[in-house]
Amino acid sequence: MYGDPVLRQVPYRLHAVLVHEGQANAGHYWAYIYDQPRKSWLKYNDISVTESSWEEVERDSYGGLRNASAYCLMYINDKLSHFVADDADDAETGQFQKEVELLPPELQNYIQEDNWRLEQEVEEWEQEQSCKIPQIEPSTPSESQDFTSESGQGNTRSAIRSLSSEHARIAKDQTAQAIANTADAYEKNGVEAALCKAFHEEYSRLYLLAKETPTPHNDPRLQHVLIYFLRNNAPKQVVERTLLEQFADRSLSYDESRSISIMQVARAKLKEIGPDDVNMEEYKKWHEDYSLFRKVSVYLLTGLELYQNRKYQEALTYLVYAYQSNTTLLMKGPNRGVNESLIALYRRKCLLKLNDRAAALFVSSAEADVLEGINILNELIIPCMHLIINNDISKDDLDAIEVMRNRWCSYLGQEDMDANLQMKLGELLPRLLDCSAEVIILKEPPKIRPNSPYDLCSRFAAVMESIHGAAPVTVK
Repeated sequence: MYGDPVLRQVPYRLHAVLVHEGQANAGHYWAYIYDQPRKSWLKYNDISVTESSWEEVERDSYGGLRNASAYCLMYINDKLSHFVADDADDAETGQFQKEVELLPPELQNYIQEDNWRLEQEVEEWEQEQSCKIPQIEPSTPSESQDFTSESGQGNTRSAIRSLSSEHARIAKDQTAQAIANTADAYEKNGVEAALCKAFHEEYSRLYLLAKETPTPHNDPRLQHVLIYFLRNNAPKQVVERTLLEQFADRSLSYDESRSISIMQVARAKLKEIGPDDVNMEEYKKWHEDYSLFRKVSVYLLTGLELYQNRKYQEALTYLVYAYQSNTTLLMKGPNRGVNESLIALYRRKCLLKLNDRAAALFVSSAEADVLEGINILNELIIPCMHLIINNDISKDDLDAIEVMRNRWCSYLGQEDMDANLQMKLGELLPRLLDCSAEVIILKEPPKIRPNSPYDLCSRFAAVMESIHGAAPVTVK
C-alpha cells in the first residue's frame, strides 16, 4: 500500500511526538520535537527543555513496555525550506532576525521588550531553584555525626574540614603504622626527614594498592580514601593535601613524641598551602564523593546482610538508596561507584519477595494481615516501583514489575474474594499501575557507620562470599 506512487510524491519525516503517561482520563504529557539546525531531538516537559536522543524517543513512544506511549505523531514535508537548516551556524537566528525586521517598528520594540522580560523571568526562576533543597536527593554525603552548618565561606571550610578530617581519622591506624616505619629516619635526620619518608612511603603503598585489580571479594577503595582518589585520577594537589592531612590529624597526638612532632610539622605545612595551590571547592567535592561512596557501600552491605537473613522490608530501603546514590557517582566515572548490576539484582529480588508476602497477606482472612499487606504495598513496593520506572529501566526490572502487577490484577473479579477486599483492591491498582499520578518519596533508612576500613572490608568479603552460597551472613 505505502509503495503506491500516488502516496510517494512528497517526502515526509517525523518532526514531533506527543507522549502520554498514565491513565486514559489523567496522567501527564510531554513532547519530543526534532531541532533541525542542531540535528537533535529536544524534550519539552512542563518547565524544562532538554536535549534527548532517538533511543529515548523510541523507548517512550513504544507502548506496552512502559506506562507511557506515543499519543500523537507529527510528520512534515521534508522539502519545506523553513524546516531545513542552512549550512551556516546562525541560520536559525538569521532567519528570525530577517522576519523581525520586516515588522513595523512598534512590533519590533514589543518583541525586544518581551524577550528581555522572558530572560529576566528565566534568571529569577533559576536563582529560586538554586536556593531550594531537592527532596528526593539525600543530604550532603557526610559521615560525620558532629557536622555543624554555618554560612558563607565558613560553611564551605567547615564541610571540608569535617569530611577530610573524618577520612583522616578513618585511616588513623594506617597513618600510625607509616610513622612507626620512620623511626630510623627520625633518630638520624630529625622530624622533617621522618615526615618526608613517611609521606613518600605511604604514597607508594597506596599507589600500588590502587593499581590492584578488584576481585569479587575485595575492593581496595574501601581501605583508604587515597586509593579511591588514585583510581579515579584525582588531581595531584588533591591527593597530596589529603595525604598531608592524614599526618596532621590530631588523633595521632596520643602516641609517642615522634608522632606528635610529625603531626605538628604536617600541620605547619598545611597552613603554608594557599588557595592558589589547591582548589578547595574541588577538594571538597572529591571528599564528598568518597564519603558518598562509603555510604553506598555501607547501604549495599547492610541491605545484602538483611536480605541473606530474610529481612526483606529492612533490606529494600537500604538497597534502593544505595542504587540511587550510586547512580550519582557513576555519572562521574565507572570507578566512582560500586557494581550497579549487583544492587539492581538484589533490589529486584527484595521487591519480588515482598510482593509475594504482601499479596499473601492481602488475600488472607485476618484483618490485621490485610492491613499489613496494604502497608507493605503503599510504603515500600509502590514507592520503589515509581523510582525504578521513572529512571532508565532495564528489561529485568521491567519484567519483575510486570510480574508484580499481574499478581495483583489476577485478583480482579475473583468470586470468592470479599467485597470489601475488592473495593480495597480497586483503590490500590491505580497507584500500582500508574506511576505518574503522584510523587512518592521513600524514607531513607537509619544510618550505619563502620568502625574502621577493616570492619568495612571484612563485611564486604563476608557478604560477597555469602551471596554465592546458602549460609546467612555472620560478621564478627
